[in-house]
Amino acid sequence: MDIPNQVLDFFKRHAPFDALANDDLNELAAQANLVYVTAQNHQEVMPPSTDYVYLIQSGHFIVHEKGHSRPIGAGDYFGLHLLYEDDIPDFRMDVEEAGLIYFLPVTTIKRLQKTNPSIPRFFERYDKKTHSDPLDESSNIWLHQRIDTQLQRAPVTTTAHTSIEDCARLMTEQKISSLLITDENGLAGIITDKDIRSRVVAQGLPPSYPVSEIMTMDPHLTTGDKTMLDALSMMTQHNIHHLPIVKSNSEKGKRTVLGMVTSSDILRAQRSNILLVIDDISKANNLYELVNASWQIPHYFKTYASRFSDFDIAGKVLSQATDIMTRKLIDFFTSQHGMPPMDYCWMVYGSQARGDQNLGSDQDNALLMERDPSDEESQYFADFSDYVCSGLAKCGIKFCGGNIMASNPDLRKSISKAIERARVWSENPTSDAIMHFNIFLDVRCVSGNEQLFEEFIRSRTRLLQKSMFIASLARHANSVDVPLSLFRQFSYEKKAPSKDCINIKEKAVAIVNDIVRIYALAEGITAPSTVDRLNALTNSCGLNNKDRSNLKEIWFFLNRLRWRHQLTYNTTDNLVSMSELSSIERYQLKSAFQQIRQAQQGLIMKFSGGIAS
Repeated sequence: MDIPNQVLDFFKRHAPFDALANDDLNELAAQANLVYVTAQNHQEVMPPSTDYVYLIQSGHFIVHEKGHSRPIGAGDYFGLHLLYEDDIPDFRMDVEEAGLIYFLPVTTIKRLQKTNPSIPRFFERYDKKTHSDPLDESSNIWLHQRIDTQLQRAPVTTTAHTSIEDCARLMTEQKISSLLITDENGLAGIITDKDIRSRVVAQGLPPSYPVSEIMTMDPHLTTGDKTMLDALSMMTQHNIHHLPIVKSNSEKGKRTVLGMVTSSDILRAQRSNILLVIDDISKANNLYELVNASWQIPHYFKTYASRFSDFDIAGKVLSQATDIMTRKLIDFFTSQHGMPPMDYCWMVYGSQARGDQNLGSDQDNALLMERDPSDEESQYFADFSDYVCSGLAKCGIKFCGGNIMASNPDLRKSISKAIERARVWSENPTSDAIMHFNIFLDVRCVSGNEQLFEEFIRSRTRLLQKSMFIASLARHANSVDVPLSLFRQFSYEKKAPSKDCINIKEKAVAIVNDIVRIYALAEGITAPSTVDRLNALTNSCGLNNKDRSNLKEIWFFLNRLRWRHQLTYNTTDNLVSMSELSSIERYQLKSAFQQIRQAQQGLIMKFSGGIAS
């Protein structure tokens, strides 16, 4: 039997049949029936039997099955329950626009499933609308793992009354380079082999003295629920080689010790040279060395990042590298011009604050001061900000097109004026104000006085929880439509390099960020990261566990597509062509858009009384 090439080509373009061997593909095409279905004939031509799964080639239809109704169009399946359910529910179909439908015999598909395991996996994912497979793969990436899952041994501890000599003996016996000092409240201090050399031997201190004489009290630490990448960032930021790990849910006032992460642990475990690149940045002694080291970052991603699991940590790596660049530039300036005349905080907004920068991200930053500056102090901070922003641009973090930078005098404010601006905007949430203020809602302190920043956040959080402000944010988040028509067909950008492009950032990622941000603001959650916000939300927020899990998986999926596009095509735009995606990815993207649309509707119902504009 001769099978038309256009039929074979159609199946080759649609998952899961695009992976079939030629003989299997020919069998499927030979058994398939192509039927033209209209509003007038659909009851007659759609068989009442349970023998077929249906694949739409053209037209628009509404299928009612399992108590749900859904619009479907070209490339969509229905009747899949015939493949894996014994109790077959009835379904019916309305025709919105006549079109062609392939009738695929269930017996043929079931036979193909036995030799092609990708077919049942595909249909299970398709029917359940999941996006989690790539995320499962990424969970094995070492840098992305929780610290408490990576600790290799129980903590070695002693008390502050132990002699220095006994501590040195214990460290030798245990073959460790540091020792945790504990008391009734948990972690009290730390000593390292360097402390013994520089504070005991070099100073001639008697080894019989208690270790409390030389230990570092209240050392830098982190909690076990953070990632290894977080640990690396903290160690780099504070130039330390030993980082104590404590329980994240310890009782108030207690710091229950879990273990220790050392720079040697990280070097042994790391499987890429990205850590070496970050190390080069942190060790730069001048602007020239910093710029040279910083430009290795995009080169590293373009050379080594190839899997979805690499893309999951790419945004965080780039954001933390930008943090280090910022702190280095501040150090360079203050070493030449003296320390700042007052306490300050260098704040970052947007993608850097969230930890999801990509190769097209620009600068979004500001300077918070403890009080209004004098003219002389204003000049210092103007020069300070110009130097840092210009330095970041030289390092590859381009200037912000909207001038959201500390080099803009309006972005250098005292804490009192910054809080007052937040109050004014929260009480007058016009559309223009919301659009302008949205960028400032994701914020993080990168350098300076963290207490100043925390005071600002505490005051601002109370203001931003006002119901009128939250409602305005919800309406704004609903004002951008996902690029999907009623019948699940993609809507493409009109002015794009190719005709099938979608702006993944503006039409998907940004909407998810907006939705999650609003729920977090309403709950008083101050974490800027979208993923951290989702993890911090509870069922009482209005999103149940499944909703939060779906949004997280969608967020990862969209960012993977975005990163792969930029690295594959050596570009900084977010215009992903559908021709770049596999069939399963196109299905997943459609499902993601549908769930984002549903989340937008839920947002409006909860915070704006169902009023979208």
